[in-house]
Amino acid sequence: MIIKRKVGPKGQVVIPKDVRDALNIKPGSEVYIEIIEKEIRISLPPDKEGFLKDFLETPEKLTEKIDFKKLYYEQYTKD
Repeated sequence: MIIKRKVGPKGQVVIPKDVRDALNIKPGSEVYIEIIEKEIRISLPPDKEGFLKDFLETPEKLTEKIDFKKLYYEQYTKD
């Protein structure tokens, strides 16, 4: 779903009421803003309890070490 909105004079964008209601976004709720190339992604913080439950129930765990610093560097230092 794509929703078009105009940016206000202070750089603000309003999240439509039906979207806020569907995602239970209330005044004071936190959102994450992520820049990916020429996109802006707005997402909700993960459900910590749900994440932990899902993670612990994951049948396959990592079998090799992941270099997160390298992954971060590759993702955020692209020209």
